[in-house]
Amino acid sequence: MSRTLKTLPLTLALAALSVATTSCGSTNRAQVRVINAIPDSGPTDIWVGGTRIASSLPFGAVFPTPAATATYLGVASGVETIQGFEPGDTTGPISPTGTANLNGSTEYTVVAVGLELNDSPPLVLTDDNLAPTAGNLEFRIVNASLSSPSNGVDVYIVPPGTDITNYTPQITALGSGQGSGYQPVPFIAGGYQLVVTANLKKIPLIPPQTSAAPTGSITTMVLIDNPILNGGNNGMSQTPLVLNDVN
Repeated sequence: MSRTLKTLPLTLALAALSVATTSCGSTNRAQVRVINAIPDSGPTDIWVGGTRIASSLPFGAVFPTPAATATYLGVASGVETIQGFEPGDTTGPISPTGTANLNGSTEYTVVAVGLELNDSPPLVLTDDNLAPTAGNLEFRIVNASLSSPSNGVDVYIVPPGTDITNYTPQITALGSGQGSGYQPVPFIAGGYQLVVTANLKKIPLIPPQTSAAPTGSITTMVLIDNPILNGGNNGMSQTPLVLNDVN
């Protein structure tokens, strides 16, 4: 499975997107996990192909619930209608309804981004959970923060306590609604810190995130905003979502 990133034409503006379970070895079903990164969203039921597959997924949640390794749900491959409903509703889908062309035996992370009912398509990432080469581990960053700088963020993957003044970031100018490629680094016993700054700046936007991920692991870190409770924008969350894809 190639390490590619693509956005599929899903025209959804909903609080989340999700799907139903099968094993990852299935050859005729796509494998999906979903993140609700819409800061002004309420809990939402998700329907795929006319079947409800998730109930009341709130902002900041991942479905299926994160485990020691990435967990996915199986959905029919091909072009499928995807809808969001207010919890318990079955007749008035949240506008707009979308479609997705999902390939069988392919794993996807779907991130609902933007603001509720703003017609923003979700970000659809093609995952690659093949083990890294011997002695390495990998990190991937997803920027789902509307409050991130307009010119994007840089990410440094460095040993804890490193002064990044003279370092070059591994990930540069990652804009809101984008995901990076997988970044391999050699395993070190002390682990790594992920330092997120504005593009071309050296001051961290959030506290450096320490990872003691083992050799052979893959980690996805998702930058999100604080929830919007009473209008306005509450800024980037100081606590990103961290997913152990392979551990």
